[in-house]
Amino acid sequence: MPPGGIANLQKKNNYEEPYLDTLTQKTMKQKILTLLLAIGCLSSPVHGQAIDVLIKNGHVIDPKNNIDAVMDVAITGNKISEVAAKISKPATKIIDATGLYVVPGLIDIHGHHYFGTEQDKYLSDSYAALPPDGFTFRAGVTTVVDAGGAGWRNFPDFKNQAFANSKTRMFAFLNIVGAGMSGGAYEQNLADMDSKLTSMVAKQYPDLIVGIKLAHYMSSEWAPTERAVKAGELAGIPVMIDFGAADPVLSWETLLLEKLRPGDIVTHCFGQTKGRMHVVENGKVQAYALAAQKRGIIFDVGHGGGSFVFAQAIPAIKQGLKPNSISTDLHTGSMNGGMKDMTNVMSKLLNIGLTLNEVITCSTWNPAQIINKKELGNLSIGAPADIALLSLDKGSFGYVDVDGLKITGDKKLVCHMTLVDGDIVWDLNGLSSSYYK
Repeated sequence: MPPGGIANLQKKNNYEEPYLDTLTQKTMKQKILTLLLAIGCLSSPVHGQAIDVLIKNGHVIDPKNNIDAVMDVAITGNKISEVAAKISKPATKIIDATGLYVVPGLIDIHGHHYFGTEQDKYLSDSYAALPPDGFTFRAGVTTVVDAGGAGWRNFPDFKNQAFANSKTRMFAFLNIVGAGMSGGAYEQNLADMDSKLTSMVAKQYPDLIVGIKLAHYMSSEWAPTERAVKAGELAGIPVMIDFGAADPVLSWETLLLEKLRPGDIVTHCFGQTKGRMHVVENGKVQAYALAAQKRGIIFDVGHGGGSFVFAQAIPAIKQGLKPNSISTDLHTGSMNGGMKDMTNVMSKLLNIGLTLNEVITCSTWNPAQIINKKELGNLSIGAPADIALLSLDKGSFGYVDVDGLKITGDKKLVCHMTLVDGDIVWDLNGLSSSYYK
């Protein structure tokens, strides 16, 4: 480049005004900046800027990076900028997390958030679905996946209505039924289960749609499953299956070992609903379930208002069938029952055989991989600053399944603070606030 660089290129006929158009100037400046970064003349944006939020003295559990120790976490802008045993740099805001666990923001891959006011549309633009922000942050959840509320016909409306008005990160499993999870006859309409059109809409919104969903079909035929899997194949994304009741029941052995692909998901894995097969029969885990998990089928909790019983979960976990992901199946029918929220479901599993690290893994890094959003669910340098601060309280706590049966546990996770993109969106006890004088 000649002496004077960009300045000389901007002169013509003795005028100082820019000669190059604005877009060209920006492009050249960006190329020079990239070159300077490459040769080390400038520090990277994440490391070179001042720390905005510094979380100190918390016990970090970051399964992706194999961190399970007391560490400090620095946030610059909306990214994780440093994780170290001791960070002494100045910060705009310092949060003392002594006695708390600092974990990636929780990811709930089975909820229902296509809220609206349409009559008799169940979880598709109707009353049973919930706007996420009122139910996520207080439980440490920073990312949700709507499990089939919308199909190819109404996904644009869902996007404009819920996605556009939520601070919670949102993704979706697109229902194989074009009308979405509208309940009743809508979900039995085999003619509205179109693999090609479903995959086309999924590919139209690759940043938002992370999978295909089949739910609540009530007959003993494989066509809905096969069409959902075909849509998943065409779009290159996983399928989540929630069988409806059928007589005779559809074989889970066939579903898990023949119909689904590695990476596909069976939700409500610890349910015991009439008209469906169960992973535990007569107190024993079925061999096909263990074989399916070994071949890569994902077992998702999907607690909900009718899909989690201790009679399934406790012997399954004890005999080695642990869930790959923990999720709520949040909607109006589950939020005030045995499910309650994400931390309650996590606590329940913590008290029936999962370790704390397993519970965190199943709520952060595992779901991030399942939906192929690997930038989430971890505290890597440069990752979005989605973080939850949790306490592990000790005492006597009651946990209830969907049959109304209770166990007593001595551990309970409580969310004290949640950050999304570096912003504090939930602060239970004012950890980020100054004292009143």
